[in-house]
Amino acid sequence: MQTACQTVQHQRGRRQYNKLRNLLRDARHDCILFANEFQQFCYLPRERGESMEKWQTRSIYNAAVWYYHHCQDRMPIVMVTEDEEAIQQYGSETEGVFVISFKNYLDNFWPDLKAARELCDSILQSRRERENESQESHGKEYAEHLPLEVLEAGIKSGRYIQGILNVNKHRAQIEAFVRLQGASCKDSGLASDILIHGMKARNRSIHGDVVVVELLPKNEWKGRTTALCENDSDDKASGDPPSEPMPTGRVVGILQKNWRDYVVTFPSKEEVQSQGKNAQKILVTPWDYRIPKIRISTQQAETLQDFRVVVRIDSWESTSVYPNGHFVRVLGRIGDLEGEIATILVENSISVVPFSEAQMCEMPVNTPGNPWKVSPEEERERQDLRETHLVFSIDPKGCEDVDDALSVRTLDSGHLELGVHIADVTHFVAPNSYIDIEARTRATTYYLADRRYDMLPSTLSADLCSLLGGVDRYAVSVMWELDKTSYEIKKVWYGRTIIRSAYKLFYEAAQELLDGNFNIVDDIPEFRDLDEKTRQARLEELAWAIGKLTDIARHVRAKRDGCGALELEGVEVRVQLDEKKNIHDLIPKQPLEVHETVAECMILANHWVAKKIWESFPHQALLRQHPPPHQEFFSELRECAKAKGFFIDTRSNKTLADSLDNANDPNDPIVNRLLRSMATQAMSNALYFSTGSCAEEEFHHYGLALDKYTHFTSPIRRYSDIVVHRLLMAAISKDKTMEMKDNLFSNKDLEELCRHINNRNRAAQHSQKQSTELFQCMYFKDKDPEDEERCISDGVIYSIRTNGVLLFIPRFGIKGAAYLKNKDGLVISCGPDGRSEWKPGSLQRFQNKITSTTTGGESVTFHLFDHVTVRISVQASRCHSDTIRLEIISNKPYMSPDTELFHQSSLLLKSDLVKEVTRSVEEAQLAQEVKVNIIQEDYQKYCQTKGRSLYMLLEEIRDLALLDVSNSYGM
Repeated sequence: MQTACQTVQHQRGRRQYNKLRNLLRDARHDCILFANEFQQFCYLPRERGESMEKWQTRSIYNAAVWYYHHCQDRMPIVMVTEDEEAIQQYGSETEGVFVISFKNYLDNFWPDLKAARELCDSILQSRRERENESQESHGKEYAEHLPLEVLEAGIKSGRYIQGILNVNKHRAQIEAFVRLQGASCKDSGLASDILIHGMKARNRSIHGDVVVVELLPKNEWKGRTTALCENDSDDKASGDPPSEPMPTGRVVGILQKNWRDYVVTFPSKEEVQSQGKNAQKILVTPWDYRIPKIRISTQQAETLQDFRVVVRIDSWESTSVYPNGHFVRVLGRIGDLEGEIATILVENSISVVPFSEAQMCEMPVNTPGNPWKVSPEEERERQDLRETHLVFSIDPKGCEDVDDALSVRTLDSGHLELGVHIADVTHFVAPNSYIDIEARTRATTYYLADRRYDMLPSTLSADLCSLLGGVDRYAVSVMWELDKTSYEIKKVWYGRTIIRSAYKLFYEAAQELLDGNFNIVDDIPEFRDLDEKTRQARLEELAWAIGKLTDIARHVRAKRDGCGALELEGVEVRVQLDEKKNIHDLIPKQPLEVHETVAECMILANHWVAKKIWESFPHQALLRQHPPPHQEFFSELRECAKAKGFFIDTRSNKTLADSLDNANDPNDPIVNRLLRSMATQAMSNALYFSTGSCAEEEFHHYGLALDKYTHFTSPIRRYSDIVVHRLLMAAISKDKTMEMKDNLFSNKDLEELCRHINNRNRAAQHSQKQSTELFQCMYFKDKDPEDEERCISDGVIYSIRTNGVLLFIPRFGIKGAAYLKNKDGLVISCGPDGRSEWKPGSLQRFQNKITSTTTGGESVTFHLFDHVTVRISVQASRCHSDTIRLEIISNKPYMSPDTELFHQSSLLLKSDLVKEVTRSVEEAQLAQEVKVNIIQEDYQKYCQTKGRSLYMLLEEIRDLALLDVSNSYGM
């Protein structure tokens, strides 16, 4: 029986299982493997509370009975077992099916005593070998993965569940979760992820693997650990009770490995010596906490211990605790800025190699001697808006890749015309050209805290496809005719246009004009050379346009709000650069109304383009969906709001949006920001998809409250938008419809492309977040938190744990944990002045608060949304990224001029601390001049040969691409 084979595999080890498989394959034996668990009448579901052994015995007996009847009751069936209870229960239950012990089997079916003894000896010897093997492996041997055909059949039958493994980085040795995928998501009936508890249950799967899971019986389910911890050992020491039990399982197979390049750190000299005699086999520690240590062979361990190094996993045998890998290349020294940035890129599988000569040859020419001009053919085919429309762009300061521009004007009929004009990238990027394939591979522009890596060459992204002021550009436009008072849409036009942007505004300038402050005019270059009369007239014209756009945007937003659109909060920290591209400040991005104005116009264009391409290509259009979140993800949001007396209704996006709007504390605006941020965290990710692979009711975008949505407005930096532009052009074209349709993706190809783009978007988000965290750490590093005033800040408690709290630092946009119980078992105590110190005592957690009580009877209570004074420092790590460490030094709010200003106007003062980061960056830039020589020395030291092989040349180019960022700064 299949059940018996799997029992041998999981309980008796690989050696016994292989022997059994060899017996089954041996043609001299009449052995047949019967997949009883996948046979309709033989499969028995495991009952609640039933042990694995009882279920296996019952399954085998049930299959034996079925087989007896299948043979028309003509052939007796013998089931051999050592389970005395089973013999008593089933021995006389079915006539013709005998359930007997092994001894009775020998007596009745092996009259030859010698043969019986030999069989017994063989069994005893196998048992001894199994016990010895178990002792040698110290219990660390993993079960063999099930064959692919068994996994696929099990998923189909519902016995096994498919999903992606996500390891909890804070408890990497203990907790991992499997997020359901594919048919498993709909058919399993589970409302949450599956917990994989411990490395044994993870069975050699690595974070990101597509795994197959078998659920454990409900009495073996475990809950999440709710205590804060810096590493896994803290978990056990805290004695913290886990949360409610959740579905728990074990990995039985891997469908797709997520093995890639990993950045690792070599052990120190002392650690190498402690690893044993075989010094050539070294355990290296990955930068990513979620990846297990990797064993590699090297003789350079001592030399490489101060470097970040890239390794690749080759295999992970069931007999080994750790995977095996090999050395790939050196990235840079630990702590070096460029080395840490390179680490972030490698960890997110981001390639930043220069564009090739073949790709650059496809670029149009635009030089002072041979400037690019609009062609007569394009003038005939496009609508020319250069003389008829006031077109302008609004972007962040210093933005070079200007994707979009706006226009608004009054028509002769009295109606208004709103225009969204997007760079016509597809005019320059032909389908399946070299540059198109490269853009498809990159899928997006990667924005880091201090630099960016473009999806397209700068010839396009910063020049010919950038809608700069005062120059002619090709665009794809969507223009709506609106009622002049109600702003209701009368009709819409899509097409290719020629535009000349009159102004390249930055957000702050546009906001000043919207507010009626015309003093900002000196900061707008296009106004500098005008006489006073012309300047005033144009200024009024531009201010009217921005005001009218804002009115229209408010109307469009109100309409979406009525359908349940969500206004969510995300903490975005931006590194501000000066003219020399050095870091000038590190500040959270401040919301302005003009941000919403531009965003609403873009959302409107994306929505209408989505409708158009779906109407024309219902089975192969690229849209963007945002599924409703799981309700259990909102539990913490609801509890936090309840602490302030608010009720958050999460039944729909409309009720959630209304609840968040009403959850305002007039005395503390931070409360609403935090609640919106928590709602954001509970959301599912929005994803690209092909309309041919989804039912229409699944197209809905939950967050924006739109039935159809896509991305059309940023083709310079998103490949999805390039695909959408081609779909739109094919939808509106009359003469070239067949030719354009031939260049569109089929549903199957588009579905695969969407998976790739979704993956690259996640990598872009992670890399941006990690680079921001890197600069946050550099911001506070090398400063004494005891003496430095700027290391003290106001913090807000937004979550309670059993041994600490989670804090939000508004001044710097930082979120992190603060412990109320330290590693020595001491708890926090606050005196009458609010200052804290560590004393013996205990913690008691309640739903919305936590109380620390010392053995002397002193107690202090921290409530949700309390403001406390926090000391910020950096916790350095040699093997991993540095992290921000938060410590509560007073249970009273921290009041300073900065804090007052923040609460009054939500604007932040410039910080002097980042100037220290500037110093580090400048030193790194100066070091670039000698970096090439360092790389050469490193390669001579670490490579196997001294000759300039092709491999060395390619690796050198790759490293130089990481180092040479002089042209890649800016947002």
